[in-house]
Amino acid sequence: MSRFPASSNDWSIPLLDSAIAKDGKGNMKNRLCNTTRSRWLGGIAIAATAALTLAGCSGGESDGPTTLKFSYLWSGPEAKVLESIIDDFNASQDEIVVKGVSSPDQQKQLTSMSSANGSFDISDNFGENMGSWAAKGVLAPLDEYIESEDIDLDDFAPAALEQMKHDGQTYALPIAVHSFQLLYNKKLLDEAGVEPPTTMDELATAVEKLTVTDDSGKISQLGIGDANTTTTLTTLGFAFGGAWSDKNGPTPTDAGNIEAVDWWQENVVDLVGADKLADFKAGEGQYLSAEDSFFSGKVAMIIDGEWRSAQAAEVAPDLDWGVTAIPAASADLENSTQVTSSTLFIPTNSKHKDEAAEFLAYLLSPDVMEKFSLTLGNLPARTSLLGSDAYSDLENFEVWGEALTSPNAKSLASAPYSAEYSTDLGNAFDDIVRGKSDGEKALEYVKSRAKSYTK
Repeated sequence: MSRFPASSNDWSIPLLDSAIAKDGKGNMKNRLCNTTRSRWLGGIAIAATAALTLAGCSGGESDGPTTLKFSYLWSGPEAKVLESIIDDFNASQDEIVVKGVSSPDQQKQLTSMSSANGSFDISDNFGENMGSWAAKGVLAPLDEYIESEDIDLDDFAPAALEQMKHDGQTYALPIAVHSFQLLYNKKLLDEAGVEPPTTMDELATAVEKLTVTDDSGKISQLGIGDANTTTTLTTLGFAFGGAWSDKNGPTPTDAGNIEAVDWWQENVVDLVGADKLADFKAGEGQYLSAEDSFFSGKVAMIIDGEWRSAQAAEVAPDLDWGVTAIPAASADLENSTQVTSSTLFIPTNSKHKDEAAEFLAYLLSPDVMEKFSLTLGNLPARTSLLGSDAYSDLENFEVWGEALTSPNAKSLASAPYSAEYSTDLGNAFDDIVRGKSDGEKALEYVKSRAKSYTK
């Protein structure tokens, strides 16, 4: 918002057996020098050789700190806080110097990772891409480093960690995570005599009461909107007990998924008409700006992420709003939500994996994660931080945090086919909201497409 060989210490030269022991900084040159000292200082005839070797192991530019390049997708305030974190890390020790650079071009990022000599040692991306990239061989597995750097995975949101694995190995770790809840405009609900809905039937009734049209059918106020149709409908799929994939691959026609898209089509699209809905959406203001449809009061409810809290305080400070759990289709599905994540990874072609792992562990440490996620207005990936007072100024923030630890918090699979699947789902959902297809037909088409995905 990124992959490693199985081991960076896989050396087979017998003379260097003792050099394999990890020195904590990954400095292979120092390990080689230590081996030289221990084996070659015995004989007078070899002393000269040892002296020459040791001379090469001390002094000179190569004895300076290892330079790491951290290429990150973030910009603006996020980049500013990252640079502050980098400065803190560099000041905390003298063996690694991290150079940060904001580079939001994901295609450039992947191109670098796919080359023989990459341009960075550590980077970030999104959880849904990790499986595909790991399958390409451009991510290094992190399991060895998770152990050596003593990173406690039990403290991380379980649903987020699901996207970090491929073929039983971990290829990335989350620094910030996101859940989705139902936001509502208190003033509009009060005027319509509507309570925050707790069931799908109540939600349908609320949408109808909160949707306002003129004599021509033009929408002046929409009962429920969606910041991103694909995210909204996949999240609703979970709320209806659906599953978008299993161990065998995509499952778009799961019964819960079809129920979810049918509910949206009946209670949102058909309520006002696909054409009128399209016209309304075309006139919506810029997302997260003061003209945003929810912030400006043109949409009474919306399913969206925790970053709304920080943005509301900035662009809509007078808005009286609340957040509640997305209504579930049944009691056992209570607190259903979708979890997505911003992740950190090390590319396979990094020349400094040990050092990159040390810096990665620093970025994921509680204090640093708190500082970073707070700037973004995002949830920390560590569940132990959810009750921190640092987030107390973010209105309604705790509701998203509670959902994150729910057993019904799910994430979409991160698999080699994820990109193709996401595109096909997006096209299907677009057909549904534009009235071009019903839910079952659209998802059946995705199922037929899924047979051709690369696995």
